[in-house]
Amino acid sequence: MTTTSIVDTNVILIANRQHQDVSPQCVANCTIALQTLMQKGRLAIDDRFRILKEYQNKTQPNKGKGPGDTFVKWALRNNANPIRCDRISIVEHVVRGFVSFPDDAALVSFDPPDRKFVAVSVAHSEHPPILQAADSKWLAWAPVLKIHGVRVEFLCKEDIERFQKNKAK
Repeated sequence: MTTTSIVDTNVILIANRQHQDVSPQCVANCTIALQTLMQKGRLAIDDRFRILKEYQNKTQPNKGKGPGDTFVKWALRNNANPIRCDRISIVEHVVRGFVSFPDDAALVSFDPPDRKFVAVSVAHSEHPPILQAADSKWLAWAPVLKIHGVRVEFLCKEDIERFQKNKAK
């Protein structure tokens, strides 16, 4: 069975070495996750290309040589291929950002630009996990998201916990 995933943009940026504070292991984990997805996985995105546009705004898929750039180029080439990519319809909502984003007071401070990833997971019939690398805010949100059927896979758990501890100081 092919695994479907949603990829947070920071995974791509870290694979491209566009985040100075992460460990070499985190870079390797993100790179391997992207390579594995391209080789034998499936990507879930929204049908209005909000996710792909964000990827493109932060990478150089036509010129860049990094693993993240390669992944974005792959995603652009495969976004219409139903074997490799699911395009999920998510409807905008005035308050929550998207109708499928959970209506939960514990998620009121959730970053608006990241809501599209959660909305895709909730709206997708398989509720694929969101691959997350170095955004420590997701640590607090993950248990609440899990209640709503959204799994967050942390690729850089040690780094993200270190970032959270440093923010608390």
